[in-house]
Parts: sequence; structure tokens; C-alpha cells
Amino acid sequence: MITASEIKVTHKRISPYINNTPIQRSAYLSKLADADVYLKLDCIQKTGSFKFRGAMSKLTSISEMNLNDSAYAASTGNHGAAVSLGAFILGMNSKVIVPENTSPAKLEMIKLYGGSIEFYGTDCLEAESHAQKLVFEKGGTYVSPYNDEAVVRGQGTMGVELSESLANIDSIIVSVGGGGLIGGVGTYLKSVNPGIEIVAASPKNSSVMYESLKAGKVLDLPSQPTLSDGTAGGVEKNSITFPICQKVINKFVLLTEKEIAAGLKVGLLKHHLMMEGAAGTAIAAFLKEINHFKGKKVVIVICGGNISQEVLRQVLI
Repeated sequence: MITASEIKVTHKRISPYINNTPIQRSAYLSKLADADVYLKLDCIQKTGSFKFRGAMSKLTSISEMNLNDSAYAASTGNHGAAVSLGAFILGMNSKVIVPENTSPAKLEMIKLYGGSIEFYGTDCLEAESHAQKLVFEKGGTYVSPYNDEAVVRGQGTMGVELSESLANIDSIIVSVGGGGLIGGVGTYLKSVNPGIEIVAASPKNSSVMYESLKAGKVLDLPSQPTLSDGTAGGVEKNSITFPICQKVINKFVLLTEKEIAAGLKVGLLKHHLMMEGAAGTAIAAFLKEINHFKGKKVVIVICGGNISQEVLRQVLI
């Protein structure tokens, strides 16, 4: 299992590259719930997402000799952009395998940071399999979006920043897809405060980790379209994040698309923050379980800010 000390070392190693993102108290949510509520703003992380933490952790962990190779990733957006920028900073080439239905806006973001693009399959699991095959055939470094210890340690560096900036946190709410962020952050924060409550939030339309935890094994389940596209999709069969999530998650909240839209509107209109659907999902979980958080010190992770014009229009009109 990944340890807090490893996450601490990782934070020191990648600190020159990442943004130590701010924590902002939410007067609106604090008053609404009679609680003390804070937002961790990784929506202003480089590339607009927490994914940059994991990408830099993986890329800075490889040997200097391998920096001459290419970095490969599979992604529909945030992870691909993170790997592209990380590789560019370190002087590497990068290729991102994307499903055929990936939005043009996300493709443009990947290209902006220097990555080349190859289309393959119709979902992320197919794209991930193809990226791994390319690395096997051609050499290079595969950067998983979550199923890699170095990546999870990188995502966990958010927990280091939280523990150094805010004491006595009762609960933290994190949106969950593959489980890398909640696994890393939960591991670190529970080492500092074993009593902290780690709350997972996922859309009902794509709740693979939730159903897998209920079943006690990783399930292969279909996903429906969701505003929380950053958490959508399946979980690799032998993912290292699954046992970590089993260990650290204390509570799981599932959200409808209407609830996610309401959470997004609170972030956009009450806090004036540009945030994506996965961040809105975390706010939605707080709103849905508001009585549970009454009187507590709560952190809501605003995991990314890459929202499309189409989703903005859909939510705000």
C-alpha cells in the first residue's frame, strides 16, 4: 500500500512544477449548513486539474535515461493535457490515445500543451489498453490516469497541502472515478488524523467504483453520459486504487444529473469559480447530505476547472 511518507517525499519532488493551490472558505455553504466549509481550489492547478499532480509524479520518478523516450497516456481530456504539459516541461515527446468520440475542445487542450493525438476505440478502457500496447511494442513510459503508485502518490500531494494549511478537518468530499485522487488524499490525511471522514461522490450515471466497492470486487459496468465527465468510465480489473478505496472511504454519495447541475450552479454563481462537472459533483454531495455535515469543518475538493461551453450553457440556462 502507498504510505504517507512516500506522498510527502513526492510532494517535495514535484513542488517546483505544480501549483500549491489555495484553500478558500465558503461563507455561502458555511452559513447554509451551519458548518465551517472550505474549498480546495485545484481548478487553478496547471492544466486546470488535479491530474497534473499525478502526471508530474510519474514523469519525475522515471530514470534520466528514460526521459529520452516518449510518454504515452489514454484520456478524454484532463489526464491527457496533464501528461502533455508534464512531458513538455521535462523535454519529452508525448502521445495521447483518445476514444473516437472525444470532444474537439478537449483535443485542442491536449494539443495546446504539446501532445500528439491518436484515436482508438470508443471508451477510455479501450484507449488505455492500446496505449499500453504501444509502449510494449515501441518502448517509452505509460502514464496511467490512476492505476499506478507514482500517480496516486502525486494526487495525494493535495493532502499534504491541506494538512499544512488547515487543522482539525472533520470531513473531506472528493469526486471519484478511478479512485486515484481520493486514494492518495485519503491515505495521507488519515495518517495525520485517523478520525477524518473521507466522503466519495459520484454520478449515478457512472458509479463503477461505488458498485465495485459494494460487490467487493472490480466490476465491468456500462456508464451513461454525465455532467461529471471527469469521473466517468470504468475501473481497470486489477487497479491498485480499489483496495485503497476500500480502506479509506467512509461514506459514498451518489448524485443525479439534476443534483450535479445544482452543485455546479452553486460553484459558478455563488463562488464565481470556473469549475467542471466533477467539482460540481462534490458540492452536490455536500448539499445532498447537508444535515450530516452540520457543525463540522468540511473541505470540498474542487478538482478541476475545465468546463465546456456546451455544459455551461446547459447548466446555466
